[in-house]
This record gives sequence, C-alpha cells and structure tokens, in this order.
Amino acid sequence: MIDFFIVIGVMAIITSIPLTAIVTAHRRGQAKLQVQMLEKEVELEKIRLETFKVETDKMKLDLEQSKQLSLDSQKQISFNEEK
Repeated sequence: MIDFFIVIGVMAIITSIPLTAIVTAHRRGQAKLQVQMLEKEVELEKIRLETFKVETDKMKLDLEQSKQLSLDSQKQISFNEEK
C-alpha cells in the first residue's frame, strides 16, 4: 500500500513540473502583453497631448484673426463715418 502512495507521489511530482512551466510561461506572456499595452497607452496619450496643443494653437490663431477682423471693420466704419 505504501508503494502505491509513493508511485502516486512520484507521478504527481512528474506531472506538476510541466504544469508549473505552462502556468509560468502563461503569466510571463500576460505580463509582456500588459507592458506592451501600457507602452501603447503612453504613446496614445502623447499623441493626444500633441493634438490638444495643435488645436489650442489653432484656436488662438483663429481668435487673433477674428479680433483683427473686428478691429479692421471698426476702423472701416469709423473712417466711413468721418467722411
């Protein structure tokens, strides 16, 4: 009977080694995927920030142009009124 438990114990050890390797490989793969995902998220956030800056600069230019057009129209109106 003791021989039976020894055989079962040896079989359990032999089969647990490959299972441990499979689980470890899976976890490493998952960790690599998480790292890649985080790198992509950082890259995406950099692009979003750059886009935000470009849009902000464009809005500033548009505002300046609008102000300039408004000033030009006011000057034109006052010039016409003086005549």
